[in-house]
Parts: sequence; structure tokens; C-alpha cells
Amino acid sequence: MNHKSGYIAIIGLPNSGKSTLLNSLLGQKLSIVTNKPQTTRKKILGILSEPEYQAVFLDTPGIINPGYLLQEKMMEAVDLAVKDADLILLIIDLAADPEAEKTLNNEFVLRIKKSRKPLILLLNKIDLLEQNRVKAVLIKLANYKDFKKIIPISSSIGINLGEVLNSIIQNLPEHPKYFPDDIVAEDTERFFVSEIIREKIFEQYQEEIPYSTEAAVIEFKEREEQKNFIGAEIIVEKESQKGIIIGKNGNAIKKLGEAARASIEEFLQHPVFLELRVKVKNKWRSDEKSLKDFGYSQRKD
Repeated sequence: MNHKSGYIAIIGLPNSGKSTLLNSLLGQKLSIVTNKPQTTRKKILGILSEPEYQAVFLDTPGIINPGYLLQEKMMEAVDLAVKDADLILLIIDLAADPEAEKTLNNEFVLRIKKSRKPLILLLNKIDLLEQNRVKAVLIKLANYKDFKKIIPISSSIGINLGEVLNSIIQNLPEHPKYFPDDIVAEDTERFFVSEIIREKIFEQYQEEIPYSTEAAVIEFKEREEQKNFIGAEIIVEKESQKGIIIGKNGNAIKKLGEAARASIEEFLQHPVFLELRVKVKNKWRSDEKSLKDFGYSQRKD
């Protein structure tokens, strides 16, 4: 049998379960996950290697109508993932979009459906719905000819993920491996550490605060016999937001640091000393240079 390899873009509206699906298919946590929309801001690459195939997954930000430059960059990441993909997984949160109409009528999704790339539709969170409702949607979508397959799933508890993986393998092109077998991700440890810090910000703070913040690892010192030293900055747009991040007597940032450190140590499998500082950068979400510094520039070919 010839070896199969290919890029698989995972796309959908915010909070549809894209990152949870990636983590479940890989069998380990790679993409950060929270209950807030737009947690994922950049394209995350995760690699599943087996003797017969290599699936290179591209987790993407949720599909939105951009309101400012950062969101435009996020949608550029989705666009780029779709262009790079050999296969597209379109995931729908049936609990939020029970008739699937909101997603399937989205302008970006309509454009993708017109492409010639293989497209698999995943109806997610079926564990939260009565089964007769799931069956009704499947019957309704049965006449759609845009999809190679329509699969009801739960990415969080693993329902039908084996069927998803089999369908992916069937639709991958014959190709040698793109990456060595021992590579699971392309991004650096610094990147994933900054993502973990951002995840904890999303979990701990409310309203606009998570969306106004960015995390950047400034210093990363590996020390075999001691704790690794990690110095990170949390970027906010206003002085008032800085005060909220720090909290009264520094209690909020202390709580944040403790939660982030525990997850970072689990990810790195090494004890760390984490130092967090808060920096104000006015309107960074709409500043081209700031976004480039934070790694939001996309390839334009």
C-alpha cells in the first residue's frame, strides 16, 4: 500500500469544538480550549503519524466577520489553512446551531463549498441533544452533495471519532510523510507556553479583558538541575485593564501565575519558575507592527 499524507484544515464558527477535536484526534492537548469564543487566534499545526499515513491538522480561529485588524489577521489564518489543505473538516456545534443553517449559510463557508477540495461535515456536541433531533438534521442534510461524508460526533467525549479518522485517511492523497514520526507540532515551546498563559487569562477574567490581552514569552531558560525560568509579558490596551489583571494586592495575577505554572509544568514535564509582568500597549489589536511582533502576519502566496 502506498503511503498517504496530507493537510487537513479544521474550520467552523467560534466555539464549535475545533480545538477539542484536534486534541482528541491527537490524543494529547495541543490547542488551548476555553468556553469563550475566539480563544484560538492563530493556526495551530498538529501531526498524527502512523505507518500507513500522516495527517497534518490545521486548527483555525472561528469564522467571523472581522471588526478590527487582529480579527482580520485571524481570518487570514483561516483562509491560509484552507488554501494549504488537501481536505477540509467543517465542524458545526449542533447545540448552538440545531438546524445547521447558520453555519452552512455563512458567506465564508459558502465560498469554501464551491471549492473542489474534499469536504467532510462534522455535526458536533450530539451528546447534548436528543437523538431524534440529531436524526432529523441528518435526514435534512442527506441531500447535500457538497460533502464526502456527514458524521455526527462529540469531540469532547469521543463519539464517532474513529469514523472521522477513517474518513480522513480515505480522502488523503498518496504522498510521503511531511514530518518525522516524532514531531507532533511545528511551533516552539515558547509559543505553547504563551498560549497556556492566554488560556488561563480567558478562564479567569471576564467580559472584554481576555480579548484585549496578549501573552508573550520574553525569556526562557532551560535548567536541567533547577526549575526552568520563564519570563512573560501580558499585554493589555488600557491602564484600567492592567489593574484588573493584577488585582487588589496582586491577588489576581498571583492566582493567574499559579494556574499557568501548573499547566506549563504539565506540558513541559519539568518544574518552572514563572514570572509575569503586565504591559500597556495602546490599541495593539489594531496596530500592524504590534500584530507582526506577536506573530500574526500571514504568508500571502
